[in-house]
Amino acid sequence: MTLTLDPAVFAQVSLGMDLPGRPQDNRVVVAMSGGVDSSVVAALLTQAGYDVVGLTLQLYDHGEAVHRAGACCAGQDIHDARRVAEKLGIPHYVLDYESRFRDAVIDRFVDSYLAGETPVPCIDCNRTVKFRDLLATARELGASALATGHYVTSRAMANGQRALYRAHDPDRDQSYFLYATTQDQLDLLRFPLGTLPKSETRRIARDFGLVVAEKSDSQDICFVPNGRYTDLIEKLRPEAKTAGEIVHLDGRVLGRHEGVIHFTVGQRKGLGLAVGDPLYVLRLDAAKAQVVVGPREALATRMIALRDVNWLETTPLAALPPEGLDVAVRVRSSRPPQPAKLFYDQGVVKVELLNGEMGVSPGQACVVYDSEDTHARVLGGGTINSRIGLADAVMADAVMPDAVMSQTVQPPVSLSADSQTGSGIVAV
Repeated sequence: MTLTLDPAVFAQVSLGMDLPGRPQDNRVVVAMSGGVDSSVVAALLTQAGYDVVGLTLQLYDHGEAVHRAGACCAGQDIHDARRVAEKLGIPHYVLDYESRFRDAVIDRFVDSYLAGETPVPCIDCNRTVKFRDLLATARELGASALATGHYVTSRAMANGQRALYRAHDPDRDQSYFLYATTQDQLDLLRFPLGTLPKSETRRIARDFGLVVAEKSDSQDICFVPNGRYTDLIEKLRPEAKTAGEIVHLDGRVLGRHEGVIHFTVGQRKGLGLAVGDPLYVLRLDAAKAQVVVGPREALATRMIALRDVNWLETTPLAALPPEGLDVAVRVRSSRPPQPAKLFYDQGVVKVELLNGEMGVSPGQACVVYDSEDTHARVLGGGTINSRIGLADAVMADAVMPDAVMSQTVQPPVSLSADSQTGSGIVAV
């Protein structure tokens, strides 16, 4: 099909592809989720003359979610992706990755919740099934690139490697979910929509006459029917429903609960406690089946330690200055980057949150940027393994000498390391 596009938009998309030679000489695999974003990517690249192949992943038993709005990768999405491919006249294939998705994403999600963490399954999905496995398939098809509908940008640096940057539209930026992309993956990935606002993407979809032009964005965890993740956990791990105590920060037992999986750090409502002052969940101790609660100010966190770190910067972590590297970080996707210092201490990556953060939970991601700028570069990130906040300090003070507690809470002042990857991170 032929459509006249705004030359400025066309130039932005072409610049984002950054492939040598003529478009028709480059095969591009498009990861088509069935949503408007990836559909527009397929349409734009087809219009530009690339040899486009659409791939859609069947990731889970979608029977319960076929008609549920706000999910992704469900049966309706596969159908929508196929209809878009037919309209564009491009080949389209559906890959059954259910078993891989179960092992790499669902099981990890459940295990993380059972450990008292707050996981982000979309990050695991991107780093494993969507990028690792899908990229391998794209290479087998002889593709020059794998294009997705994510709102981020990438471009080549002076050394020839590609770097990842925040989207031009900060309200749509998805770099938080892509920090775990490896350098090898990033060199083959392309993100044509990173310079466009969402409104422009929908306008293009309408101009192409795509059936998904007004389709709602995905919002829920795709494999959790009705948004009730606790039902999934109890189904897969019946032993998860272990009752325990709700304990105040000062040690008082305030009540009982039916399982730590029903709580998240920062939660206020639904605690089932009849007390005068508002209380918040401060910490989940899965080993003791305890939910620790306290006042809001006890949620403040100043220092966190990371595990499973992915580092994209050319300077190795072991070469970070002893006084720390000035960076910006996000500990939640809904929050803008905040000033921080990054340390590498004997194999442990630590982040000092200069302004503090409320409601930080193990299992969440901490994404590191080179600045607070809206177009900042992603340097890497990791999973929050542990944090030091008021709740942790007070509880640890009961079992740790004052001198040791002081060393734990304060930022590191002397750092050394013999590793560059940050893998195998241990707790603070």
